[in-house]
Amino acid sequence: MLFRLSEVHKSYGTQEVLRGVSLQVNPGEHVGLVGRNGSGKTTIFRLINNEEPPDRGEVIRARGMRLGLLAQHIHFEPGSTVHESALAAFGHLQQIEHEMHELEHRMGEAPDDLEKVLERYSDLQHQFEREGGFEYTAKAESILQGLGFDRTTWSLETEKLSGGQQNRLGLVRLLLAEPDVLLLDEPTNHLDVTGVEWLEEFLQSYPSGFVIISHDRYFLDRACRRIIELENGRASSYTGNYSDYLVEREERREAQQRAYDNQQQLIAKTEEFIRRNLAGQKTKQAKSRRTMLAKLERVDAVRADQSSGDFRLRSIERAGNHVLTVDQTTIGYPDKVLARDISFVLRRAECLGIIGPNGSGKTTFLRTILKQIPPLAGEIRWGTKVEVGYYAQQLDDLDDRNEIIMELRRVASPGATAGELRSFLAKFLFRGDDVYKHVRDLSGGEKGRLALAKLIYSRVNVLVLDEPTNHLDIPSREALEEALDAYQGTILTISHDRYFLDRIATQILALDGEGVAEHYDGDYTEYHDWKASGRSVNRTPVFEKMDFRSDLPGGTEASAKQPETAPAGKSKQSGKGKETAGKQAPAIKVIKKNKPLTPVLLEAEIAEAENKLNEISAMMSLPEVARDATELIKLDEEYRQTEARLTVLYSQWEAAAAKS
Repeated sequence: MLFRLSEVHKSYGTQEVLRGVSLQVNPGEHVGLVGRNGSGKTTIFRLINNEEPPDRGEVIRARGMRLGLLAQHIHFEPGSTVHESALAAFGHLQQIEHEMHELEHRMGEAPDDLEKVLERYSDLQHQFEREGGFEYTAKAESILQGLGFDRTTWSLETEKLSGGQQNRLGLVRLLLAEPDVLLLDEPTNHLDVTGVEWLEEFLQSYPSGFVIISHDRYFLDRACRRIIELENGRASSYTGNYSDYLVEREERREAQQRAYDNQQQLIAKTEEFIRRNLAGQKTKQAKSRRTMLAKLERVDAVRADQSSGDFRLRSIERAGNHVLTVDQTTIGYPDKVLARDISFVLRRAECLGIIGPNGSGKTTFLRTILKQIPPLAGEIRWGTKVEVGYYAQQLDDLDDRNEIIMELRRVASPGATAGELRSFLAKFLFRGDDVYKHVRDLSGGEKGRLALAKLIYSRVNVLVLDEPTNHLDIPSREALEEALDAYQGTILTISHDRYFLDRIATQILALDGEGVAEHYDGDYTEYHDWKASGRSVNRTPVFEKMDFRSDLPGGTEASAKQPETAPAGKSKQSGKGKETAGKQAPAIKVIKKNKPLTPVLLEAEIAEAENKLNEISAMMSLPEVARDATELIKLDEEYRQTEARLTVLYSQWEAAAAKS
């Protein structure tokens, strides 16, 4: 056992947060702690870290347990660099190293106690090696790079880092310290997708235990093997990752409801028996059953889920088929290009998910298509009847001076009544006198809900969203996903939430931070798998040559051409449905030779075909080829044809060998 909470109660004023929580975490367990905002997750961390005492109950910690908690305010040695601050996690090894250097200096002076110095040096050297002294620098540098600190940042003084960078550096130092248990509260908040994926891989093989609070469901799926849910002040434990938890929770709820219904039937029948027989011949039996009912442990009914907000979008005006055309567009600023040659067509009811590391140009791309800044090259063209609404990550469209209801009135029609506005705000959990709160007094999550309320109320047919899930807890994210999935308009969204992108994205635009942009037809997982394998897995990447005519008069609209080499049977995402696209791959022609096909001749051809497959695989794995859509599609087709030819050759060899 690392720590255990037993029947713990905790209140803040009149608000009871924990109502008898019991849970235990053991060495090596990888745990995700989930629950709504305000359910007590951070309170659990404070109790474990001995920052606060419980009102009632016990918090028991293993003797000598080393606890690692990422503090909200990170402090580094004044004047220290990024590299030095990371290595400071190995203070003990650095002390040994320093003493070894001093002993080396003394050995060079040939002291009288040379034998004693040599013995001490030998002991230190063995200890240094046993505790990983020869690897700690490489380990620190690996984690620095994994969490987004490239070599150019290592010499920066920590005072010059942004708040997000300081949090990441604190996480680096915490991971290097390798405590017995890590307590990580939203560790992915300041990481881009690349950093999150690195952290997932790191934690999957982490030997010690950890407990993670996170709203990133994809991250919880990949990093955790147990989920603890806090709900209504109590804790429930589930084996498996987040997806397993969802399934098991539903099964438990169904079983609980069946048990409740059965018990209610038993209670009703028993009470009826007591009423009929308490004063009759079966008085003794009736009294016995009344005693039984009094002692019966009652099963609770399944509580209805608390409202997560009603993000259902209002009816919108239908736009043209081609909503946005981007043709060979370069984005950035005169002194810095962020991404080149971006090309795609976004159609009505499709969703483009935009991903990439911090600073790669994602928000700049949105500002460019919104005509807030001009493109450096290429063309951006909106279709007909397009009305665009923008959700900014910084929520800077909100006026802090306004009350909530007045902020919504900014996008309402002049005839909108206060009752109508209040009813709409209630869908976003602003009820009663809450609507008279000032925007400046709202939490980040409340501001996020208000900004979404304004956007949805405005009835635009194109949503441009910059990290819309950042301030939402998991139930609110799920409610938003359901609404966006049913939305009949078009969506462009920047997001680090890969679960969210898998749910709503039909295309992915990936910016790599070095000027390269990739456009892929599919959701995030399909794009990720395609990148990992070097070949298309489920869907052909859309690097196709396109007809960039805008919507034509009379309802005739341009359409993007399919790549001529698209594999047969590929499915192209179109809005909320799918339609078959692509044409049959060329048939493999088997050329009849004048000479008879002997096993020896066929073996030579088989060897040639196998070598060809190896050559194509090697070429497809080259970074410059992976970024060249035309070449990649060509090689993929060549690989499939060679593979088919090899299958025919194997059959012919077996037939020839049987005859000889």
